[in-house]
Amino acid sequence: MKLPTTPSLRLEGKRAVVVGGSSGIGLGCAVALAEAGAHVVIMARRSDLIDQMVAAMQLKGLLAEGAVADITDVNNFAALIARLRPFDIFVNSAGLARHTPALDTKPNDFDAVMNVNLRGAYFAAQAAAQAMIDDGRAGSIVTISSQMAIVGGVDRAVYCGSKHAVEGFTKAMAVEFGQHGVRVNTICPTFIRTPMTEQTFSRPDRVRWIEEKIKLGRVGKIEDIMGAVQFLASDAAALVTGTALVVDGGWTAE
Repeated sequence: MKLPTTPSLRLEGKRAVVVGGSSGIGLGCAVALAEAGAHVVIMARRSDLIDQMVAAMQLKGLLAEGAVADITDVNNFAALIARLRPFDIFVNSAGLARHTPALDTKPNDFDAVMNVNLRGAYFAAQAAAQAMIDDGRAGSIVTISSQMAIVGGVDRAVYCGSKHAVEGFTKAMAVEFGQHGVRVNTICPTFIRTPMTEQTFSRPDRVRWIEEKIKLGRVGKIEDIMGAVQFLASDAAALVTGTALVVDGGWTAE
C-alpha cells in the first residue's frame, strides 16, 4: 500500500517579493520565507531600513535583496514589479492606520488609509498576478489583512472598512486567477506588537479590551504570523485560495 506524502513547506528555488518587509509583520514574513529557502526581495519606502534588514538576513546566510518602492504610486510600483520578474510568491504587508471615533473621521485620514490599505493593496496584487500569469508561473499572493476584516472595533471604522474590502477583492481575484494556478489569500492577525500598534498598546483601556477578547490570553507576536505565511506560500497550501487564515487567538470565535 502506498502512503500519501505530506506536501513540503520548503521554498528552495522560489523567489519571493515582500512589500513592507523592512519592519514589523512584513519583516517577519520576509525572514520566514527566506528561512524556508526562498530568495526574498524586501520592498519598502526607506532604503536605510531595507539595507539594514537585508544585511542582517544575509549575515544569517539567508538569500535577500532590497528594492525601494511606494505602494501608493501605482504605476511606478507596477513597473518595478515587472522588472523583478520572475517570482513565485508575493506578500503585501504595507498598511496604515489612523484610528478615530467614526464621528470624528476626517476625509484626508479616510483617503490616506484607503490609498494604502485598499487602493495600493488592490493594484499591488494586480501587478503581482499579471507578472505571474505573463511568466506562466503558478504562484501565491498573500495580503496581510486583519481580524478587523471580520469584526468591528472601537475607533476603527475606516480601518475596518479598508480590511473588509481587502477580503472582498481577494475572493474575486482568487476566482479569476485560479485558472492560471495563481492563489490569492489573506492572513488576518489579531493585535501584534509592532511599531504600528504602539499607539494602541500605550493605552491601558485598549490593552484591557484586547486581553479580554483574545481567548488564548496573550497578544500576538510577529513569530505567530511566520508559520502562516510559510504555509500559504508553499505546496502545503496548493488547494487553498480565496480564503483568510485567521491568526487571532480566538478573538473572532464568539
